[in-house]
Amino acid sequence: MPDVIRLVTHAELEEATTNDRQLSVSARLEAVLADGRSVVLLDDRGWSQSGPPGIRRYVTAEQIEATARTVVGPDEPFGGRTWEQMEDDHWGHLAGLLRHRGVDVTGGQLARLPHDVVLGERLRAWLA
Repeated sequence: MPDVIRLVTHAELEEATTNDRQLSVSARLEAVLADGRSVVLLDDRGWSQSGPPGIRRYVTAEQIEATARTVVGPDEPFGGRTWEQMEDDHWGHLAGLLRHRGVDVTGGQLARLPHDVVLGERLRAWLA
């Protein structure tokens, strides 16, 4: 099985819950393999943010990209856990998903990969 060469988070506008005062975005994390295929790792992430009327004037693509990277993990520590423990668990879990699909990778290797964010067509149009 080919190596993982990068991670990509696809961020897309959630039109049903976005309005003049609120932005809602879904986020899907994928591992991109050296042969060009992608493996979905997380498809249940996203966020909403609210603000004054005309919220789109206050939101930038760069802010969305930064938030997208955050919401796909690792999560913040809880229950006495450290950042290091949270990171180890997060990357280890994702590596386990990939190993289950025949991709030999460690959590540490995933954590060091480039992580791109791709804004979906609806989200790019909303920002324009």
